[in-house]
Amino acid sequence: MYRVIAILIFLSIVSCKEDKKEKSSILSAQQIVDRSIEVCGGDLYKTTEIAFDFRDKTYILEGRQDQRIQKRLTVSDSAIVTDVVENQTFKRFINDSLVSVADSMATKYSNSINSVHYFAYLPYGLNDPAVNKELLEEVRIKENDYYKVRVTFDQEDGGVDFEDVYLYWFNKQTFKPDYLAYEFFTDGGGMRFREAYNERFVNGIRFVDYKNYKTVDKTIPIGEIDSLFVAKRLELLSNIELKNIEVIPDNYN
Repeated sequence: MYRVIAILIFLSIVSCKEDKKEKSSILSAQQIVDRSIEVCGGDLYKTTEIAFDFRDKTYILEGRQDQRIQKRLTVSDSAIVTDVVENQTFKRFINDSLVSVADSMATKYSNSINSVHYFAYLPYGLNDPAVNKELLEEVRIKENDYYKVRVTFDQEDGGVDFEDVYLYWFNKQTFKPDYLAYEFFTDGGGMRFREAYNERFVNGIRFVDYKNYKTVDKTIPIGEIDSLFVAKRLELLSNIELKNIEVIPDNYN
């Protein structure tokens, strides 16, 4: 009788340890994002200068760590327009001469420049101070299993579009963000779903292009958009392609 009781106690202890081990092995949203950033470029995001072409413009990221300067160059036959965003301040130069820009247009240009840079370097921006991350259910898309993470933003330092909601699907094997979606509320609002393709690493940093989809029915919750993609009920809106990517290693040492 005592032997039976001893065995039951032993099995109970082992079971508790296994439960604790299983619970401790569950990754948090923060841990998933940290691993993804490390896989996709890590500290190189902070110490390299980056340039790429998107549509008819050239985008440049200069400086290092918290002193990053975002630029956009538009070249025509008659002028070179250089837009610069630094410390939330916008400046425009035409052929190296500083020109005045109305505040409303400066805000519009800054948001546009920041948006292109933000998507180009994902998942790096997901550790910005205003970002809130929540781990949702795991899902399966095209024979792969994914961590599904919801991202929202604080109003302070969250930008003018702080109310937007993002979803990211991180591959459970590679930790790369193969899909993302977002719900926006400007210009009538809507939702987008992006599928990454054409992955390449340039001097250690991962870059992708996207197939950009939209929903036909705006009343469907953003959390269900992956189900619509799997069911082929999203409409392809555009392809987002980065070209002529250059990554210049750290020259500050």
